[in-house]
Amino acid sequence: MTEESSFLANLPDFLYPRSPYHGQFKPEYLIFDANLQEFSQRVNYICNLQTNGKLSPQEAYKQIKILWKQLKRTKKELNIK
Repeated sequence: MTEESSFLANLPDFLYPRSPYHGQFKPEYLIFDANLQEFSQRVNYICNLQTNGKLSPQEAYKQIKILWKQLKRTKKELNIK
């Protein structure tokens, strides 16, 4: 395996890191944890784009608000309190 192919194989782990779930084991908790981690990653990207001038503050806020509503809807659908 070349150095470049090794780098490309590990790129998704670098770009989309995942932390193991340590809470009470229930399928709905695992699903919500995955959604929460994805929310966190996306908010991080949006913040970085806004910081670097690629997104306006208003557009960044709008996108984060949409992601937040999706996360809340997922929590409600999974009946997590």
